[in-house]
Amino acid sequence: MIYPSVKIDLEKLRNNTNRIVNLCKEKDIEVMGITKGICAFLPAVRAIIGGGAKKLGDSRIKNIKMMRKEGIGLPIYLIRCPMLSEIKEVVDLADGSLNSELEVIKALSYEALAEGKKHKVILMVDVGDLREGVMPEDALDITEEILKLPAIEFEGIGTNTGCFGGVKPTYRNTKILADLANCIEKKYSIELKTISGGNSDTLNLLKESELPPRVNQLRIGEAILLGTRVNKFPELQLYRDSFVLEAEIIEVKMKPSRPIGEIACDAFGKVPVFEDKGLMRRAIAAIGRQDCIIEGLSPLKDLIEIIGSSSDHLILDVTKSKDINVGSKVRFRLSYSALITLMNSNYVTKNYS
Repeated sequence: MIYPSVKIDLEKLRNNTNRIVNLCKEKDIEVMGITKGICAFLPAVRAIIGGGAKKLGDSRIKNIKMMRKEGIGLPIYLIRCPMLSEIKEVVDLADGSLNSELEVIKALSYEALAEGKKHKVILMVDVGDLREGVMPEDALDITEEILKLPAIEFEGIGTNTGCFGGVKPTYRNTKILADLANCIEKKYSIELKTISGGNSDTLNLLKESELPPRVNQLRIGEAILLGTRVNKFPELQLYRDSFVLEAEIIEVKMKPSRPIGEIACDAFGKVPVFEDKGLMRRAIAAIGRQDCIIEGLSPLKDLIEIIGSSSDHLILDVTKSKDINVGSKVRFRLSYSALITLMNSNYVTKNYS
């Protein structure tokens, strides 16, 4: 095997998907399986489909193109608002897209009309996280303009929280979306098919029936991939180790715990701070910030501690792990930020079983 390597347990991934899909199905909520966290890695995508996901979403048109090329026929949505420069590919490859700019929706209409297609649009509404989305007070007027456009199917409205501003999904801010759906339907005498209420964080609102009943879709990535974000549902018993990093040790030596000499900026412009613990048995794993957001790694072995990293090296305290030697393999659990960067690295192999 070539290291570093992300090991993927497809059965655990299928199980996670199935448990979340079934949980949502009980509440008449559709799950859009989000594949951006795995860069649409095909064996993992197929495991998510095998777990029951009937619709997929990705933020990169290149990923959607790859899935189409490999025969994935499920409805796929572009979940990052389209760029004007990629409109043709969006219409060609995606069944629908999440949007917030009328200019872009008009461009989608023009292209879809030229190709004799219908493109589905979900209008994103900003309920406080201040990432993408129209402000709620502007949504009715923009809806009116969208409804005039040919070759566009106005599927519904959606929102997102927790990704940029860290705003927690609540009954109150999700109800803004639900109330807005009611207003749109009443004013324009239409029925919205989809009220896309959020992401993995929003799943927790299901526990105490705090999700407004109009919400009928959630876009789920992290909870499926890593079993995280769903802290109110321990009974789901989601696997947190569907993806595990294995890295090889390239050096083990006794060294001081604090660098010797005047401390300045490191290679990434930060001034590191080190606690003086005396001599330490230190190991270096062959992986670094060029491959991964190191802060998202957690050693599976409790006796190992991450000290820091450079572009290509991960420094570990293995004083309490006498069995760690040159050539040893160290395993790490991943956060979402670590997963998405590792899957995007050409220097990290992906192995599945």
